[in-house]
Amino acid sequence: MNRKIVAFQIGEEEYGLDINNVQSIERIQHITRVPNAPDYVEGVMNLRGNVTPVIDLRKRLKLEHLTHSDDTRVIITKYDEIEFGIIVDQINDVTDIKDGEIEAASSSGLTSEYFAGIAKTGGRLIILLKIEELIKTPES
Repeated sequence: MNRKIVAFQIGEEEYGLDINNVQSIERIQHITRVPNAPDYVEGVMNLRGNVTPVIDLRKRLKLEHLTHSDDTRVIITKYDEIEFGIIVDQINDVTDIKDGEIEAASSSGLTSEYFAGIAKTGGRLIILLKIEELIKTPES
């Protein structure tokens, strides 16, 4: 069986999200800070009249923070009726991945709760993310 994923960059690494979780891809726009939010929550943005929380994926994955560029995008995603944005360095493409091309993250030495597996396809290594883990707060 094939899955479609949206592939994107964070630094040198390529990551992917299942396209079924992706609502839209937006340019970065004004983000309002939210007091007392976890550090990886960039704030909220007004998206077509909806207040949408935005997560900085670099901070969530404890990577070096960079300033946003013209390539920076916000992937609007939905999980369990919660809509939120994820800031990424750039969008690469939408690609098909066969189930046989996916290895468990733990077999690759990656042990983050955010990683669903590693897809090896066409000479690329794409780290697949678990959307449900990205939005969990430390208390939940």
